[in-house]
Order: sequence, then C-alpha cells, then structure tokens
Amino acid sequence: MTAALIGGLAGIPAQAGSSAQPGQTVGIPTGAPLPIGLYFIDTSSFGARDIRPRGTDSNVNLPSFIWATPAEVIGGRLQLVVLQPITALSTRGAPYQSGFGQTLLAAQVAWKLGANLNFSYLLGAYLPSQTKIVIQNPVLHQRFAITYNGDGWNLTGNFLYGTFFDTRSSAGAYYPDFLNLDLTATKHFGKWEIGPVAFGSTDLPTANPSYARQGQFAVGGLVGYNFGPANLQAYVTRDVVQRNYAGLETRGWLRVTVPIGTEQAGTPAPSPLARRF
Repeated sequence: MTAALIGGLAGIPAQAGSSAQPGQTVGIPTGAPLPIGLYFIDTSSFGARDIRPRGTDSNVNLPSFIWATPAEVIGGRLQLVVLQPITALSTRGAPYQSGFGQTLLAAQVAWKLGANLNFSYLLGAYLPSQTKIVIQNPVLHQRFAITYNGDGWNLTGNFLYGTFFDTRSSAGAYYPDFLNLDLTATKHFGKWEIGPVAFGSTDLPTANPSYARQGQFAVGGLVGYNFGPANLQAYVTRDVVQRNYAGLETRGWLRVTVPIGTEQAGTPAPSPLARRF
C-alpha cells in the first residue's frame, strides 16, 4: 500500500504495490467464523528495506472493526469489516510523510465445513484516497481463506486478490492487479501461541510493457499470549526474495484483538479473524 509512489518519490519510474499490505492477516484464522459480537483489531508494523546508501522505512497501522453478525448466508456467518490504514513513510532517507490510507469496507461469509476445517470468502472495496504516498485509486477486493483449527492449531492460508477500477493515478503511477498469500502454522499451548509464518505478494501480468512488476516472499515467526479478554500477537518477518523493490525488507508486527461485546462474554478472546487487512 505504501509502495505506490516510492519509485516516483525517489526519482525513478513510479511503481505500485498491493492495496492490502502483504502479511497483514498472518496469524489470524481468517477462514473460521468468529463468535457473534463486535471486535476491535489493530495491527501495527514497522519495516526497513535494505536500499543503499539509504534505506526506506515505513510504519503501517491498521485499526479495524469486525462485526460478526447473527445472520447467516448459505449456512455461513456474515461478518462486516471496516478498516482505516494510517501510514508513515521515509523514502531513501527523506523526511517522513504520513497520512490516511485507503479505507476498506467489506463483507465476509465464513463456514464451518466439519472436521475442524473452515472456509471464508470476503468481498469489498478499498476506497479512493487523496494521500499521495499511498495507492489512490479504488480497488475491488476479494479474499479466499481456509483454516484448520483442531487440537490448538491454526493452519491458515489466505489469498488476497485486488482488481483496480482504473490502472492510472492522477500523478501517472501505474496500478496493476495484485495477488497476496498469507500463511500461518501456529500452535496454542495454554494461553501461549507460537509458530512459523510466511507471506508472499506479486503484481499480476499487465499489458503495459514498461512496467516492472513487483513481488516478494517473506518468512518469520510468531508468538502470542491471551491476556483475556485481549489477545496479543507479535511476529517478525524477513524477505528471502524480492523483485523490483530494490532491497530486502525486515518488518516487525504487533497485533491486539479486543472483543467489545460477544455472546460468549467472560470467555477467553479467540485469536483474531481479520488484520491487517
């Protein structure tokens, strides 16, 4: 999301990135339905990309509200999502710039398939933004997630797919469609949670021959603790490969999930379903 104009600000051809921050749903059992209620989830991260002689640093904060409604759609739980990114960026040693990113409005349906398998589908849109350091054009957004959550495990794969309504920004940046994949394999031990995580992102093929497609794949580890009711997760990721980002990125993440009101009040908070977005 902050990658949209990094190239242009640095004096090289402008390149786009994913509207949905790669890695934002890592650690969340996104395929599984939440208990009925309202949840506040905030995922914040700080990353440094190794670009010499001066690197690029960014902070992305992703506060969101999720309402797991009592309504069902074809047997699945209907969940409504609103997320408002807040971004700060220093490109190659330049002073920090900050602003609001694209607001995400979405509806998600999550089904329990049996045998501890779950599946969800999210449909929504990232709204236009006037902040120059982020992607500005509206995006149709879809997510397909599958989760196994038996025996204390969270084994989740979440595909995030974005389609731009307009591939050119007013500043001349080119916006290709994108595909992200967030992966989680954590295990709960009492109130503790630990395990490996990974994510990848890529710009999809485009008809623009001058556009240099971006992509990355990162791996890391997650640790979490359920304070009841708040659930806290922290993870660190490091790119192992990248394409046209000019350097590898190391990023630290912190997420808090707080149930504001659920039908299961007084029970430990579940691991978050939706984040960073």
